[in-house]
Amino acid sequence: MFPIRDDNPSQTVPVVTRTIIAINVAVFLYEISLGSDLRWFFDGWGLVPNRLVSALLGVLPLPGPLATVFSSMFMHGGWLHLLGNLWYLWIFGDNVEDRLGRWRFILFYLAGGVASAALHVALNPWSLAPTVGASGAIAAVLGAYAVLFPRARVVTLIPIFFFFQIVALPALLVLGLWFVFQFFSGTLALGVGSGGVAWWAHIGGFVFGMIAIAALRRADRRSDAWVEE
Repeated sequence: MFPIRDDNPSQTVPVVTRTIIAINVAVFLYEISLGSDLRWFFDGWGLVPNRLVSALLGVLPLPGPLATVFSSMFMHGGWLHLLGNLWYLWIFGDNVEDRLGRWRFILFYLAGGVASAALHVALNPWSLAPTVGASGAIAAVLGAYAVLFPRARVVTLIPIFFFFQIVALPALLVLGLWFVFQFFSGTLALGVGSGGVAWWAHIGGFVFGMIAIAALRRADRRSDAWVEE
């Protein structure tokens, strides 16, 4: 199941969403220019759970490992990794930004990335593998979209054996199935390795997004900031 677009036009220009996409693309282009030095770039700026835990325990200086929580959100391991993440952000990010406003969307996005990193580190505290990617922060955006626009139609490509069907499905169904896939993949990966995918970072980001947007909506219920579906 692959989303193509949503039938849910935003009321404002998604400046922050487009800027985040541009930054991720720029960082990736820099990555591919590094050649053999890319490994060291990942090791220095990717999130290494062991290093962060050691810093939190006082074994290492804290600022460097803490900074990688944020720098890793803008790094990717390949073209498919980059395009897959940014495609979801392009489809779903504009509406969440529209509802939150630009500054709150920036804080929400970064907080989602932090929440997803926290769960990943908690489950893999001694891992020495650098973790990179925007998927945790983007998962928070997906969780927020599912809460805010559950009935929005998402035009989706569904492979059926050797055929492809394009149908418009409710956002809650599309994103709910995405979450179920992440959950079962993450559960199966526990104890046997994740194959390079931080499934629980996705899960943590999505759950954070749902909880945080629900709390924000309750706080703003008496203002004009929200228009109920």
